[in-house]
Amino acid sequence: MFKKILAVVTITLISGMFVLPAGAAGKNPTVLMETSLGKVTIELFQKESPASVKNFLTYVKAGFYNGTTFHRVIPGFMVQGGGFTTNMNQKLTGKPIKNEAGNGLKNDRGTLAMARTADPDSATAQFFINLVNNNGLNRPQPDGHGYAVFGKVLEGMDVVDRIAGVRTGVRMGMRDVPLEPVEIKSMKVLK
Repeated sequence: MFKKILAVVTITLISGMFVLPAGAAGKNPTVLMETSLGKVTIELFQKESPASVKNFLTYVKAGFYNGTTFHRVIPGFMVQGGGFTTNMNQKLTGKPIKNEAGNGLKNDRGTLAMARTADPDSATAQFFINLVNNNGLNRPQPDGHGYAVFGKVLEGMDVVDRIAGVRTGVRMGMRDVPLEPVEIKSMKVLK
């Protein structure tokens, strides 16, 4: 009898009362992004956003993001990077991917989403990190399609907030560009 009770308690602990750290249960990939202002650890939502995660990891593994910059910084909204060098030269990218904004994930503070043009299926390498809950970016807003969330910051949101606090201006005809580049020195897959 005691063995049966012990077995039930053990099964209960394993099946639901045990709280695992974010990403451990689903074995989501994590990426370490080292910037000129500090390090940020990112969890990628592989199940919910398979195309976006595969796309992002392809760029990470190729070293594409190394030496790029956060080229669009808007306090109270988001920070965007992944497409320009620190000299504001746009990098060549692969083919665009399908918009996965219908995956149920929200553009909440600390989440990463794919940047795109007015064409909903135009995302390539650029991404942004939400500084606040940006409900207006969730599907079907703002254009019936929304912006696809594919990850979240696990550690280093203080670094993201530091990026959001840099002085910006106009560079190379673009607004909201940091006057001193905020470089993405490297990205690497942790698991």
